[in-house]
This record gives sequence, C-alpha cells and structure tokens, in this order.
Amino acid sequence: MRVAVWEVANRLGVVAGTPAELFSVLLAGPRRTVRLPLPPDHALVRALRPLGHLDLVLDEPPQLPGPPPAGSVDLGDPAAVCAADPVRVTRAYEADPDPRGGLRPAWLRAGQSLLRDQDPADRALVLLAALDEGADPRTAAALTRGAAGSPWTLARSARRPCTALTAAPDGRPVVREDRVLAVACLPDGTQAALDERGRLRLPGGRAGRLADAVAATLASHPATALAAAGDSVLTGDRMGTVHAFSLTGLEQAALHSGRVTALTATATATAPAAATATATASGAAPSPAPAALTVYSGGTDGTVRAWRPGRPPGRSALARRPCPVVALHAAGPYLAVAWADGLAELCRPDTGGTALFRPGPRIRAVAATADGTLVVGLDDAVLHLACRASRPRR
Repeated sequence: MRVAVWEVANRLGVVAGTPAELFSVLLAGPRRTVRLPLPPDHALVRALRPLGHLDLVLDEPPQLPGPPPAGSVDLGDPAAVCAADPVRVTRAYEADPDPRGGLRPAWLRAGQSLLRDQDPADRALVLLAALDEGADPRTAAALTRGAAGSPWTLARSARRPCTALTAAPDGRPVVREDRVLAVACLPDGTQAALDERGRLRLPGGRAGRLADAVAATLASHPATALAAAGDSVLTGDRMGTVHAFSLTGLEQAALHSGRVTALTATATATAPAAATATATASGAAPSPAPAALTVYSGGTDGTVRAWRPGRPPGRSALARRPCPVVALHAAGPYLAVAWADGLAELCRPDTGGTALFRPGPRIRAVAATADGTLVVGLDDAVLHLACRASRPRR
C-alpha cells in the first residue's frame, strides 16, 4: 500500500505518505482522470473508487503489485540501499522493524522522493536529510560520503516544525512554527505575518503608517500571500492579483489565473547619477535613493512570474509546471521555489541555472541566502543545503 500511495502521489503531482493523506489531497482537488499502475483488485484502487470526482484508468504494472524481485539487500548498508531497487527496499523495511542505525525511519519518511528514478548519490542526500537526530553517526557519515556526487551539501538540519520562512535584514533565515500563511520583515525590520484568515498580524498590533494601512486593507480584503522589500509591502489575492503598497501609493498587476500562493521581492537602490553629483558638489548629503522592486509571484496556475511595479507585467513566465507553487524567496541572484509536488528549486533567473531537491515530505516553505544556500522548511524539519552546481530541470 505504501509504495502504491507514493507512486500515485508522484503521478498526480502531490505529496502523500499515507492513504489518508492521499485521500485528503484528492478530495480537495479538482476532478481529474488518473492512470494508475495498479490492478483492479488492489486495496488502494478499492479505497479510491468511492471518490466520485476521480476517474481511474488502471494499467497492469510490471512491478508494483507483483512479488519483490529476487535477491536481497543489506538493509543496514547505506550504499546498498541507495543503489538497490527502491520498491524492494521499501518492502523489506516494511517487513523488518529494525531501525538499522536510522536508515529505516529515514527511508520511510522520504520514500516518495526515493521511489523516483535517480542517482545513488541523490538518494544518499535525501536519506541524509531525513535522518533523525538520534541516528547512528556512522550512518550519517556513510550517507555523507555517498552523497558526494550530489549537487548539494547538507550544511545542517534541525528537527523542528516550520510553517513559514523569510530572511531578517542581516540575511539570517527566520523560521515560524505557528499557524501562519506567510511571514515578512517589513521595511523597519518588524516581523509581520499573514494569518490563516488572510489578515496581517503585527507585533504589538501596530508598526507604522504603511503596515497599519496594509493591515486595514486586509481586514476587509484578505490576502493569500505576503512579502516585503525596500519601502514596499506586497500582497497577493485569490483572484491572481499582486498589490504593491508603499507610502507613495498602490500599484497592482493581474499576474495569475487563480489564487496567488507565494510572493517574494528584492529591492535595488536607483539614485539618478546627476542628482547624486549635484548633491555631492553642493556639500549636501545625497537623499536616500528610491528602491526599484523586482517582485516574484507564484500561483495555483503553476507559474512563477516576475514584475517590476511601475512597468507592465511581462507575458512570459519564469517557470511553469503542472502543479501549484507553494513558496518563494529571493536573495541576491538566487530565487528559491517550492512546488506542491514536493520539489524545491534554487534558481538563478539571470543565468537560467537551476538545482533541484526533493526531500520526500511536503514542503511548507523555502528561503535562499545570497551565497547560494537553500533552506527548506518541512512539517518536522528545517534543512540547509549548500549548492555545489546546477542541473537541468527534470
């Protein structure tokens, strides 16, 4: 059943580790036709049939419903399990409760990712990121060696819940554990959050004219996404529109078909050269330069788009995939993207380079640092991954 759930979830572009989680995802989604590599009498097929909004097309699979392939795998050897058939490894771990130095719980936690076709080095990295803090240090050391060929290095990990991520003014990742949709550091450094009803929540209830104005707006027009950069606060709504609030006014752009699910922005000072030279010649200190914003947005339509307030939005998307965007965060030249099918990406919009990571469980939030570190927030962990190189999208 577990292998079938992972396989179905991968085909549908969702994340689910148990039948209950899969049922929940399917019931919340639109009607769709799904081709399953399962026989008609499989237990998962029998459980899915009552869901009237799901049309099942069944194929006899070459492997999933049949007996495991012949041969055995040393379930305590990290190199062996990373190189072996993942279906056979999963079934062996299900039949044997021995934790094997932490390998078994890590495999069953990250199995939806491990089931995909990938290099042993990539599986080693996923397993390393999924290890419990109490795992045998020798297991972690072996997986670290095995992951040497991956495009990532696991810098550190912590077993803690995460619901949202952003970065403080000094670049330090900020992790939220409470029930919020998004978190952002406002222009004055105040940490604001978007609660589950789409309202802005501020420490002490107030944080200056701009934040108060945004909070008043969201009280009657709830938001679905939140970000801040420069002297602006950005929100998204369920109709696909992004709003840029500043003390000089409001700008809006319809960027998505359907709900805006994620926002991030970067600000660059844009002082006119002539004005700066005049101020310097007169002996006066130059006035603060206005900030030019680049806003990145993601939506349920499966697109990531860039917009500069003050200009019309471009027609083409930066990225497009057949599942919603979950989270975004930009820092320096990097853009971190999380998708509903469990994929995290660290992108370079200026060069087109992309490095990919699938932890297995669903991703709650992502953040990037200016030096190319990807921070991934899960329900029960926060992972910091340093990028070695970029790979083509897959």
